[in-house]
Amino acid sequence: MRGRSWKFWLVAGVLVLGVGVIGGPFIYIHIIEAKAPAPLSLAKTSPSETPTTSTATSIQGVDGTWTVTSGSTVGYRVQEVLFGQSHTAAGRTSAVTGSITIDGKTVNAATFTVDMTTVASDQQRRDNQFNGRIMDTASYPTATFKLSSPIVLTSIPSVGMQASAQATGVLTMHGTSKSVTFTLTGQRTGVGIQVTGQIPITFADWNIPNPSFGPVTTQDHGVLEFLLVFKRA
Repeated sequence: MRGRSWKFWLVAGVLVLGVGVIGGPFIYIHIIEAKAPAPLSLAKTSPSETPTTSTATSIQGVDGTWTVTSGSTVGYRVQEVLFGQSHTAAGRTSAVTGSITIDGKTVNAATFTVDMTTVASDQQRRDNQFNGRIMDTASYPTATFKLSSPIVLTSIPSVGMQASAQATGVLTMHGTSKSVTFTLTGQRTGVGIQVTGQIPITFADWNIPNPSFGPVTTQDHGVLEFLLVFKRA
């Protein structure tokens, strides 16, 4: 009888341990940890929205220089796996500056700088890894992008309408510069311009160490996402 009791508690202990290993991460990822924010996207603006008299002159045409203003966000999205449970991790910052120059239907120049030391997710431990071992923001505090060839639009969209185009430029992160080509989507609003898009990033291409740490396994790639809001300079 005593032998059976010992075996029973041994089996029960193994089962409890198994439930903890499998169920613990599931509960943590799907119940305790906050769900990643939705991908950055353009704010909805009605095509029928009419600018007020005070703003009508300022947005007449799009020629000239436009600077990044409040509402702009840059960040990352990457898939993490904890004991077989998949989760999307995202970190973001609004500390972005830059400008674009437009002449007719051509975007002639664009430069942006992001303060990488301010990128934050919903987990302090993840942010510590990001700032330290992964991105080493003490040594590489900023990331930059500079357009390397003009973007030629097929037409200038009216207020509330969107237009997409390909952009090519040099992205510098973690002390490494590489040419990237990606799709961006722009929209005119009653007071300015919004542009959004995603740039696929393979970490090794920028000499970024594998982000995996502890029990968390991270894919070897992710996306840099952005929503840039511009006002006339």
